[in-house]
Amino acid sequence: MKDLFDKIYKDKGPLGKWASQAEGYYVFPKLEGVISNRMKFRGKEVITWSINDYLGLANHPEIRQVDADAAAQYGAAYPMGARMMSGHTTMHEKLQDELADFVGKEAAYLANFGYQAMVSAIDALVNKNDVIVYDIDAHACIIDGVRLHMGKRFTYQHNDVESLEKNIERAVKICEVTGGGILVISEGVFGMRGEQGKLKEIVALKKKYNFRFLVDDAHGFGTMGKTGAGTGEEQGVQDGIDVYFATFAKSMAGIGAFFAADQDIIDYLKYNMRSQMFAKSLPMQFVIGGLKRLEMLRTMPELKDKLWKNVNALQNGLRQRGFNIGNTNTCVTPVFLNGSIPEAMALVNDLRENYGIFCSIVVYPVIPKGLILLRLIPTTVHTLEDISETLSAFSSIREKLENGTYKRLSEAVAAKMEA
Repeated sequence: MKDLFDKIYKDKGPLGKWASQAEGYYVFPKLEGVISNRMKFRGKEVITWSINDYLGLANHPEIRQVDADAAAQYGAAYPMGARMMSGHTTMHEKLQDELADFVGKEAAYLANFGYQAMVSAIDALVNKNDVIVYDIDAHACIIDGVRLHMGKRFTYQHNDVESLEKNIERAVKICEVTGGGILVISEGVFGMRGEQGKLKEIVALKKKYNFRFLVDDAHGFGTMGKTGAGTGEEQGVQDGIDVYFATFAKSMAGIGAFFAADQDIIDYLKYNMRSQMFAKSLPMQFVIGGLKRLEMLRTMPELKDKLWKNVNALQNGLRQRGFNIGNTNTCVTPVFLNGSIPEAMALVNDLRENYGIFCSIVVYPVIPKGLILLRLIPTTVHTLEDISETLSAFSSIREKLENGTYKRLSEAVAAKMEA
């Protein structure tokens, strides 16, 4: 019999194998200073494009004050225990009610963490007789939730309604035998590509097929729609979304998440989501902070207006310079380049050390081999000067990538390591 850890010693995984070269710089980097458009990386100031603080609330003085006051009054522990046992408060209920009203649903339920909550909700909503149909580019939290499912599950090609319909038809045939139902899952905004999910088209299919629709709108909540109520509002189909989900980690610049749906569905979830039933309640600091953040989302539309001014300036500037930013129609701004992982490392090193630009790098296995994705997240606190500097830097690094500079640098590093 083998030692369980033998496989770990031999294979660190597709990303882990780069750890000796990447850790502390390309992965697990340490950004320091106040969360803002410019922070410190290894002692140098950089323009930060990797912080999901869309509306600039993380360091807003009113937010900082409310967070501090709540921490001083309640500490980090209160309320103690799980919501069902001893961790429920009037303030939790108040935030739930206000969130439900904001996104146009009958009821809402708070969750401690977005990732954990999505996994648990999928597990609660389906049983072995049911079938899940989900977008192949769905976030890891959706994929992990689906992995718990004991029944059938099918992926459809990304944002491909024809592929979705074919898989719904497969699901219908299975459910006619098992007596189960169908759950379709999409993101409102896909966090890597920046594309909106085809929510309107999916909701339209409900007239033809009997399924329920779950939407993860982590990147859409606060940024999309007339009032900021999300991608369902943006596309005019919020009523057709059966379970709406969003986190506080993006526009709200906090910790926590919520589900919104009809009262019966919320009642079911709160009694059946194991990760919430058996986990400590969301601390009061985050609940009170969430109420303040939601108030600002509702009453300060200028925050979202400024965000989109920056989004349009950045994305239009990239397009005008011939960059491939895919089909993004949201704040998420991907820049696709052709190159290997070693070239990507050399490129990002150059961006950070010589141009003072810090953005996220995504390579295989998250995206296909031979592609480099640089993901930029514009925020309300970015300036037009930040955008101008970044556009100039991107033009320079693209030229170096195309003329082989980064290939030569990566080969030199490899030769040095082998010597």
